[in-house]
Amino acid sequence: MAISQPSRKPLPIEVRGSAKQPLGMSPAQFLRDYWQKRPLLIRNAFPDFEPPIQPNDLAGLACEESALARLIFHDEKRDRWTVKTGPFAEEEFGKTPKSHWTLLVQDVDKWDVDVAALLESFDFLPTWRMDDIMVSYAENGGGVGAHVDQYDVFLIQGIGERHWAISDDPEAPLEFRNDVELKQLKVFEPTHEWVLEPGDMLYLPPGVPHDGVALGDCMTLSVGMRAPSQAELTGDLADFLAERMPEELRYADPDLTPAKHAGEIDLSAINRLRQALPFAVALDRELLADWFGRFITRYRNAQMAAAPAKATTRAALDKALDGGARILRHPYARLAWVRQRKGATLYVSGHGYACPADLAERLCQRRILDEVPVADRELVLTLINDGHLAVQKGRRR
Repeated sequence: MAISQPSRKPLPIEVRGSAKQPLGMSPAQFLRDYWQKRPLLIRNAFPDFEPPIQPNDLAGLACEESALARLIFHDEKRDRWTVKTGPFAEEEFGKTPKSHWTLLVQDVDKWDVDVAALLESFDFLPTWRMDDIMVSYAENGGGVGAHVDQYDVFLIQGIGERHWAISDDPEAPLEFRNDVELKQLKVFEPTHEWVLEPGDMLYLPPGVPHDGVALGDCMTLSVGMRAPSQAELTGDLADFLAERMPEELRYADPDLTPAKHAGEIDLSAINRLRQALPFAVALDRELLADWFGRFITRYRNAQMAAAPAKATTRAALDKALDGGARILRHPYARLAWVRQRKGATLYVSGHGYACPADLAERLCQRRILDEVPVADRELVLTLINDGHLAVQKGRRR
């Protein structure tokens, strides 16, 4: 006889905080159940909240030369957005419309000790995870549109009210609009909506679509976390290691045997790369080979062939080749190729092209092609129009 397990009660998305428990629960419970997992609205997270900065002081900060500030205007009728970047002159704030605009100032905690003091409420998180406190002041209807942040953020309502809408749907579309300067979502269908009052706080993990709109004059303080991308981490680590590696350590191949196929970056070369780059061991063969093919074919003096002023058509290429023309490799074009499960990838001056293995080998082996089979002409045409190859007209002797 099967014993039924008690179903776990769904976690609430809204709780009430207090002076003793700003999160409405213990930090350990918050980190276990919500941190980087699900959004949470905390009513009264900061009881009797007094804003640490006033709108006029925020506007004054936005006029400072080194402050990071933006003004965002929304033409609601035309759904047009305008973004201005600071520093601003004081008179600009006298010209703002009566509604639908927002002032955003980043790193306010670096300028104002009272704002910085808010960070003490988040001491359950590693201090190095803290990025900044951004403060936004908006007048009725002001906001930045529906968007997604790639980092954790705590949104504290400071003055007035703001309507927040979020979507906790894991399948929510994340495509951006291409007609606005801001990274706004094309489609936003909220699953939860609230009006936040002073002292309320909304926690959002990375990737949750959200939209905040001012109801009258309002100010929001956003405590954002530092969340570097893998690309940023990898690039900085590579630079860090490169600065500390002696110049005499180089790619070496004392075990080299005669090349079987001209221009091929074979498995032996990839294995030597793994020895030369210990931190690349985690990369699979395809990814490592793709990087190396692009890297090794870039000319060391950054000289690159320029694309022709006028593109060649397939008909013109066929006519030229059928009339005896030859194909020449540009003198600055460096070539290599990597065998794939189907065909190969040809690398030319840092670019990769899908290519039959026999054609890749032929292009690497010869600087002049007297014959180009019809099946290979489409790729040859692409290489011509990218500037790597050229047509030499005239009959072959």
